[in-house]
Amino acid sequence: MLSNTGNFLLSLNILLSALIIYYSYNNLKTSDDLISQKVFKISILQSTSILICFFTLVSAFLVSDFSLITVYQNSHTLKPIFYKISGTWGNHEGSLLLWVIILTLFSFLFLIYNRKHPKNYRLYTLIIQNFLILGFLFFILFNSNPFSLISPSPNEGLGLNPILQDPALAIHPPLLYVGFVGSSIYFSAAIASMITNYADKSFAKSIKSWVLISWSFQTLGILVGSIWAYYELGWGGFWFWDPVENASLLPWFAMTALLHSLLVLERRNVLYFWSIILCLLTFILSVTGTFLVRSGILNSVHTFANDPTRGIYILAFLSIMILVAVYILFLKYKPANVEINSNSKETFVLVNNWFMMFYLITVLLGTLYPIFTDAISNNKISVGPPFYNSVIIPVVIVFLFFMAIGPNAKWIKNKFIDLKIYSLIILAAVLLNFIIFFFFKSYSIISNLIVISSLFLILSSIMDIFKKISFNFPRVVSHLSFGFLILFIGLNHNFSIEKDFNLKIGETKQIDNFKFHLKDLKLVQDTNYKAVIGSLKVNDLLSKEERVLKPEIRIYDNPQTLTYEASIQTNFIRDYYLTMSNIDRSDYYNIKFQKKPLMIWIWISVAMLSLGGFLSLLRHAKYN
Repeated sequence: MLSNTGNFLLSLNILLSALIIYYSYNNLKTSDDLISQKVFKISILQSTSILICFFTLVSAFLVSDFSLITVYQNSHTLKPIFYKISGTWGNHEGSLLLWVIILTLFSFLFLIYNRKHPKNYRLYTLIIQNFLILGFLFFILFNSNPFSLISPSPNEGLGLNPILQDPALAIHPPLLYVGFVGSSIYFSAAIASMITNYADKSFAKSIKSWVLISWSFQTLGILVGSIWAYYELGWGGFWFWDPVENASLLPWFAMTALLHSLLVLERRNVLYFWSIILCLLTFILSVTGTFLVRSGILNSVHTFANDPTRGIYILAFLSIMILVAVYILFLKYKPANVEINSNSKETFVLVNNWFMMFYLITVLLGTLYPIFTDAISNNKISVGPPFYNSVIIPVVIVFLFFMAIGPNAKWIKNKFIDLKIYSLIILAAVLLNFIIFFFFKSYSIISNLIVISSLFLILSSIMDIFKKISFNFPRVVSHLSFGFLILFIGLNHNFSIEKDFNLKIGETKQIDNFKFHLKDLKLVQDTNYKAVIGSLKVNDLLSKEERVLKPEIRIYDNPQTLTYEASIQTNFIRDYYLTMSNIDRSDYYNIKFQKKPLMIWIWISVAMLSLGGFLSLLRHAKYN
């Protein structure tokens, strides 16, 4: 029953998308400035039916309908209800359905909320968006159908991967997809803009809200995924340059560059085609990330199961998108004759864009290079943190100085009237930096420069609060948050302590200024797993602090999986982080202990960065 309902709704959505394209195209031929009511009504029906389709799949998970292959492979009767619901999108088929929902809702909302813009521009955007919707609907229906049946119907399911049974990961995909998939609407709008010659300031205003929405949600999605990886995977840090982490970061760089380019396009009517390129690039990178994750060519805990047919379809779809976008771009491209003064706010925005493109290209090369070397020479290599840190960190130092100075530059022609103030800020930053490193007895040139440059941005942003004329609260929040983020990352990296050793029950070991004692182990039965919980006393001999950490080794039955759960004690100054794993045929347990300063402030800084985006969205809505 649920299978028939789901397949009917998927087929209905294909028909509705085709009708929207048909009626929108016919509406283009009419002379009036109003969009046909048929288009509005079909769009409402389309959004409603795809939501019902999704809730049909949720219902199948809730009632444990194992006649559906997707439910059978990703659920179990003993699984908590919360994880049954999140299991709906915790797999390839269900997550693609979530993709289509976001594509559809953004299409409908763009139609509703962009009423002030020309009819033809909105209709072309709708047509292109629905071609994207059709592409993914065909993919779902014929290759990745969440409503496919299994016969005979099993009595029990295989269960969801235990590491995915986590509150943070339950909300991570929806947040990230709003960012990923939300970029589709300004991809469609960019092509519509070129077709209809609806350009410059008006185009910037039409897409700015959508860029801010996708950027803010993308930032939140990356944050939640990073927090999950920190405490669930036992990595012990905030970022590990995992290929799938990188795939989420690539469109974020393009979105950030686009947001700043739109400022210039809004104010000065320049950088139109560069903004168009960034609109196209953002969604292309989002689909590229989808291809990498779902084709099986990446080796990561985040990837979905390997299926070459999925990869071929997405690659073909991606290629068509790129070809169409590039063809229209070259057809419509006209060189701009506007000269930009090298000492102006426009130049500082361009510099911001150059930095973002540098980061994007660096991360893209680091992600794809191992794939190409494996394909060409059959040699498996990995590109890890040392590569990214050595290439990106020195550039970040310079970037932070430009980020501090740029917002206070004047349009068209700037005069450096704040040189004395900036000199004082640099001196204050240098002084604070050496106070930090003097008291904590740690030193390196790069880490000093990171701290100095981030403090320079923080102090400059605080000074901006007192400048009533140029004060922009959302921008100050975002820039201040980014400054704190880099500062806390630098201090965290420089002052972290890591210890790796073996202990058996009852044994005590002292390493440097820490004493560890494994008191006992307890076996606990939970709803869907058994756990061996260690009780490990940690004494910090310098600070005289004593902590009892309780890492777990969990044994899941459905599916049969062994996981290692970190024990983390957090406060506003530091994290104590400890994992425990068993050593085969031995009484010893491997203990990995980390003392991570200021971890919580890294998460808070990213959350505040996202808040800056939402505040900008409210500000834009107020004045437009």
